[in-house]
Amino acid sequence: MANIKSQIKRNRTNEKARLRNKAAKSEIKTRIKTAVRAAETGSETSGEDLRLAVKRLDKAVSRGIIHKNQASNRKARLMRRINQLTAAE
Repeated sequence: MANIKSQIKRNRTNEKARLRNKAAKSEIKTRIKTAVRAAETGSETSGEDLRLAVKRLDKAVSRGIIHKNQASNRKARLMRRINQLTAAE
């Protein structure tokens, strides 16, 4: 445990940020899963789900939760996967 007052405060703020980032990362994973699932079933909302997943990735980048290159890679993988699923149908 820290003895320095500024470090104690820093630990508190780091914990708040960690929880906020954890929630955002979890939501990104959920949005990606729903987009893939919608594309697999051929749902009418698959385009909307894909748009939401990409939006959440971009928002995470703007908030500094994930790196912009990681978001770009995730979007590329998601697009490739959904294009393969829709082409197969």
